[in-house]
Amino acid sequence: MFLRKFFSASALVLMAASSQAAVIVFNDNFDADKTTNNVTQFVHGWTVSNGTVDLDGQGFVHNELPGHGHYVDLDGSTNQAGLLSNSISLTAGYTYTLSFGLAGNQRNWGDDTVDVTFGNVSKPYLMHQADALTTYTIDFKPTVSAVYQFSFHNRGGDNRGAFLDNVAISAVPEPDGYAMLLTGLAAMLGMTMVARRRR
Repeated sequence: MFLRKFFSASALVLMAASSQAAVIVFNDNFDADKTTNNVTQFVHGWTVSNGTVDLDGQGFVHNELPGHGHYVDLDGSTNQAGLLSNSISLTAGYTYTLSFGLAGNQRNWGDDTVDVTFGNVSKPYLMHQADALTTYTIDFKPTVSAVYQFSFHNRGGDNRGAFLDNVAISAVPEPDGYAMLLTGLAAMLGMTMVARRRR
């Protein structure tokens, strides 16, 4: 009887853990922003510092990625690539995933390296000039609840940068509580089996 209850409880715990789906907490494909050179204002709160970025795409003279709406050229039209950044409030105890699309400059202008930062995690991405738009991810688990920055910076400054699109952040609660509950149930099972043997 106890074994049946144990396995039933374990199954419920595992089902609850697996039902913890990712929740999107930030999402921007830049389609709400106006295409132009040297963008300074964005609908979703992006800022540009130490240089410039352009917003290319559908309906603009520069549309190197047809069918992808609007997207950011990470090296604007001033020979100095800007730092494109944003920030978001994150909660400790969750793992957050930053997903984003990067593509090469599509203009026979050589390769680009894009430095991506999310919280205290940074990673460089080498984009060859003909690379298609591809989705990448970075995970970050904050130890304290606070506002954290995420940013994109194209190294160099030749007015032909890699392209950025489809930036999103999703959150998944940590399953630590479920693991602890299962450990406790297993310990109870062990103690019960020992007690039965003594009888």
